[in-house]
Amino acid sequence: MEIDSPAKELRWGSSVLAGVLICKIVYNLTRTISAAFVKGYSELSCKQRIEWNNRGFSTFHAIVVAAGCLYLLASGLLNDSQNESAVFKTSTLSETIFGFSLGYFISDLAMILYYYPALGGPEYIVHHGLSLFSLTQALVFSQAHIYTMMVLFTEATTPFVNLRWYLDVAGLKNSRMYIWNGVALFLGWLLVRIILFIYLLWHIYTNFDQVKQVYPICFYTLLFVPPVVAAMNIFWFSKIARGMVKTLRKAKHSQ
Repeated sequence: MEIDSPAKELRWGSSVLAGVLICKIVYNLTRTISAAFVKGYSELSCKQRIEWNNRGFSTFHAIVVAAGCLYLLASGLLNDSQNESAVFKTSTLSETIFGFSLGYFISDLAMILYYYPALGGPEYIVHHGLSLFSLTQALVFSQAHIYTMMVLFTEATTPFVNLRWYLDVAGLKNSRMYIWNGVALFLGWLLVRIILFIYLLWHIYTNFDQVKQVYPICFYTLLFVPPVVAAMNIFWFSKIARGMVKTLRKAKHSQ
């Protein structure tokens, strides 16, 4: 395996650049379409419109990446085979997805820092920083793609988070859609950010003999990043659960 293969470097660079450009395109499309068809968009403050558009490309990235990760994880392309452990398996699609996500996280982190703290506080900077580091080392060393893919699949909950914000800003916090979206967010978060992480940590533990053979930076990343992200997921999950209970109680009393 040549980690500095020119063909690989070109593919990585192209996918990262594509990620950045697509974020810009979707940002502009979200602004144009919302201004033309979304009632009340023009009444939002400047910061709210920026976040509205930002969440547009955030949602697009999440849908594309979650679909790609689900395909790879479900297809078994990164599973153990007779000749190779899952810890060392890679694919052109996984590398492309990682590059595309790098472009997204670079774009989103740049906006978070530029408009700080309007688009997110320090927890977002930590999350994006860890994501950039993990994706970069997965690409450069071409190892542990299955674990990076599992972590990246947690982006599947992002559309529900963004829809919750959209409905809140649009004054639809008491609507049935807001309630059902909250339930879907709770269940989705439980499935892909709690249960999946438990499986990820169990997989690392049961394959630790192979995990110890990866490059040192990949090894320590696997020991450090998943537990940190898992702790952040549990923290956010507790807030989501409290918010859902509060919303359901309010809806019940209003009937």
